[in-house]
This record gives sequence, C-alpha cells and structure tokens, in this order.
Amino acid sequence: MSVYLDHAATTPLRPEARDAWLAAHDVLGNPSSIHGAGQAARRLLEDARESLAEHLGCQPIEVVLTSGGTEATNLALKGLWWSREPATDAVVLPDGEHHATLDTVAWLTTAEGARVRAVGLDGLGRIPVASFAEALPGSALATALVANNEVGTVQDAAGLARAATEAGVPLHLDAVSALGQVDVDFARWRGDGSSPAGLVALSVSAHKVGGPVGVGAAVVSRHARLMPLVHGGGQQRGLRAGTQDAAGAAAFAAALRAADAERKHESVRLEALRRRLVDGIHQAIPTARLLGDPDDRLPGNAHVLFPGAAGETLLFLLDMAGISVSTGSACQAGVAEPSHVVLALGLDDRAARSVLRFTLGRTSTDADVDAVLAALPSAYERAVASGARSAHAS
Repeated sequence: MSVYLDHAATTPLRPEARDAWLAAHDVLGNPSSIHGAGQAARRLLEDARESLAEHLGCQPIEVVLTSGGTEATNLALKGLWWSREPATDAVVLPDGEHHATLDTVAWLTTAEGARVRAVGLDGLGRIPVASFAEALPGSALATALVANNEVGTVQDAAGLARAATEAGVPLHLDAVSALGQVDVDFARWRGDGSSPAGLVALSVSAHKVGGPVGVGAAVVSRHARLMPLVHGGGQQRGLRAGTQDAAGAAAFAAALRAADAERKHESVRLEALRRRLVDGIHQAIPTARLLGDPDDRLPGNAHVLFPGAAGETLLFLLDMAGISVSTGSACQAGVAEPSHVVLALGLDDRAARSVLRFTLGRTSTDADVDAVLAALPSAYERAVASGARSAHAS
C-alpha cells in the first residue's frame, strides 16, 4: 500500500485541470497575435484570468501569470525593491518565512544593500501584528506568509495588511500554502487599495491546488509601483514579458474553481482526519508534540516533534513502509539542516532536526491514517535506537 501524506509539497493533478489543460492545447494560436487563431487563444487566456481573479478577490488585470510561486515571490520582492523610494533600504521579514522569500531577501542584502528588519514569531508560529507594525515605519517593503508552510499556522493577513497600509509600506503576502485551504481575498485584505502602499502583491501556485507544476501567479495591485524581472514584449502590463501560457492558465483556473467549491467541506473532513492522526500519534508516542497553532492552522497540516528521533531517519523508515511524508519545505529537500521554522519557535537545534510534517489532501483517507499509525511506533523506536547508537559512537 502506498500512502501519500505530503500534499503541502505538491498534490495530485485534478481531472478538471487535466481536461482543461489538454483542451486548451487544441486551441492553436499565440495570445499576442491579432489574427483569428491568436484571438481565440487570447479569449481562452483571459477567461482563465477572469476566473482566477474571481477566486483570488482581485481584478483580472491584476493577475500576472508566472512559472510558479517562487517566480511570483521574486517578482514581488525584487520588483518592489527596485521601485522603492531611494532613501529606504529596509525589508521587514518575519522569521520562519518560506525559502523562496528568505533566499530572495538574502540576495537583496548581498547584491543590493538591503537591510533586514526581522520580526520574531511566537511559540505557536504566529507573526505578532504589533511587532510587525513596529518594524514597518521607514521600510522599503514588507513580506509575510498567509500560512506557514511548515507548521501550518494561519496568520492574521488582514491585520498585517492593515498595519502596512497605516505605515505607508508596500506589502507582499505569500499565499502559496494557504490557497485552496483558507479564504484568499486580495481585495478584502487590501481594503481601499488606492495607493502604492499596504498590500500590493500576493503570490500563488497552481500545483498546490491540483493544477500543473510550472504555473503560478502574482496578484499585483493596479496602483503598485513594480519593476519587472523580465523584459521583452510588454505582456501583462509589462510586468512579465513573454508568450503567455494559455493552457497552464486554463488548468490553474479549473483547479482553483474545484478547490474553492469543495474547500469548506474538505476543511472539515481534513481537520477530522488530522485530529485523528495527531491523537493516534500521541497515544502511541506520548512524548510527541504537535507544533504550530492548535486551532488556527491549515486543516490538513500536522507538524510533529518526535523527541530523540532524527526526522530524516523517521522519514526514511516510513518511506520504506510505503508512506511519504516530509521533514519540512520540499524546496529544501536533500539538505540536511535543522528546520529554521522550528528554531524560530524558540526550540533548539536538536528539536529542529526531530520533526516530521504530515500533510493531508483531497485523496487522503482514513486508511492512510491507519497505515501511518500502524507503521510509526516501530519506526520511532528504531529511529531513537539509531540516534542513541550514533551518539554513543561519537
């Protein structure tokens, strides 16, 4: 039996998205061409953009299609930096952000001279809005996750956006992990939206909601001042040049429509499965500890600390049993390092190396939970024993 509990890394392609993707490839034409074939492709593209805008709470012209969430985040952060007021050089960066953000900001510091104003997380992985607000005045830009991709804590996106608006600082929100699981509403979070400050950009990705890999979008306010990463063609308000992927957009739109249609029901179902999984882990391994906010979290996320066991060893043993889980962000897969998110919660290096992330999704079942609970106790015992042997040998 194969059990896949790593839906936060990527989730299966939805049939609706596959059908839309294949059907779109039957439409011949470049959306930028003015002949009939090109205009047919353009209609397909713009219908998809309108659908995405409806589900993201923005205007269609504000949807800038990208190759995924990482590109969307780079466009937002670098574009805002290059368009900043010359006297500002600080970036407000909460601890525990996704590496797409961390690495982009790191590049801005080394290549562009940016200064980081760090905002610590509380013990549940929340970004304190008051601390975030204190760091904003005089900053060039700010960024924050809508939901933490590792521990699953859902942030106060509206409060963060309101603080940025009041401080007159442009804000980017990373909604990649949140999309399809919480109500992502750019206009509601944005508020009035008549200035180039406050919430001006939001990043999302298709494959997190059952769309294809390699498709994403940056929602960019019509009033934002943003420098593009790529030039050459003037497409998408000049913010992202190049022939637009009409088929990818159609598939993304179909996946997001389906995800939003079932979101409320799925949230209840996945939360029940997650609670059953966590309760079973606690019964089998009483010292195991759920990290992140116990209530305000993504419904399918269970990020668990297993004292005395290396997360990588547990992952390997579960994989041998046919169970796919994660030690953290898939973007850092293969890198043996402690979870920076766990460290940001105030835990030590040992704890940060002793975590597993179980993420349930649309295809998850009670049988999957049963399989994990059956395999985990033995895997934990073996992982603890392996750690003890390694410590003795050293």
